[in-house]
Amino acid sequence: MLLLIAASLLISLISFAGAVLFFSKKSLTAGFMAYLVSFSAGVMLAAAFLDLLPEAMEAAGENPAGVLPLVLVGVVFFFFLERFLLWFHHHHSEHNIHPTTHLILVGDGFHNFIDGVALAAAFAVSIELGLVTTLAIAAHEIPQELADLSVLIHGGLSRQKALWYNFVSGLPALLGAVLAYFFFSRLTGALPPLLAFTAGMFIYIACADLIPDLHTEFKKEKRWIYSVPFLLGIALIGLLVNWLE
Repeated sequence: MLLLIAASLLISLISFAGAVLFFSKKSLTAGFMAYLVSFSAGVMLAAAFLDLLPEAMEAAGENPAGVLPLVLVGVVFFFFLERFLLWFHHHHSEHNIHPTTHLILVGDGFHNFIDGVALAAAFAVSIELGLVTTLAIAAHEIPQELADLSVLIHGGLSRQKALWYNFVSGLPALLGAVLAYFFFSRLTGALPPLLAFTAGMFIYIACADLIPDLHTEFKKEKRWIYSVPFLLGIALIGLLVNWLE
């Protein structure tokens, strides 16, 4: 149990992986943020299609196709959530904060909760498998957390708030691990819908918010170079997924 809690806290603390980068004032130019947003879009799409969806289909067992409607539910849910947030911000004072920041925090919370459940499942088999799974999740989370931080700052949060909120969104990993430890037989059945829902969230944010911003930047500066981090984000997640299989 103590090892499981320590591993879950480690996963939560990975949210500070980009602290050094994001506290460097020189690095946060508009052009550099465009590169990070491009990288984020690639990471999110690759994580959805190369990691979350295959994991959800595998966890679904005999009915892998049943996962796909849940992905659609995730996309539709976050569409209406963003609509609500746009309405809310229109009637309240936080006009400088883009709704994408809230979507990222909600979705990242789901994602980290799933990581906690996965850790509990691994430690339930053996300590060795638990430690290997912890390393695998950590390797996967570092580029993801860097991508999340860039989106939060791009969406209007200060660097300090982005780091703090990103850390808070990582705490559900501990919650998922503890709940799965005590109620493992009940929570394992919820893995496919949670994974599919998170994939839908990543797809929605990448396609509805981040990629349109990249097209806007391209119209302003005609820089094809902004497409390179997008492809690098996809390649990085693809390499990690293949390496950690």
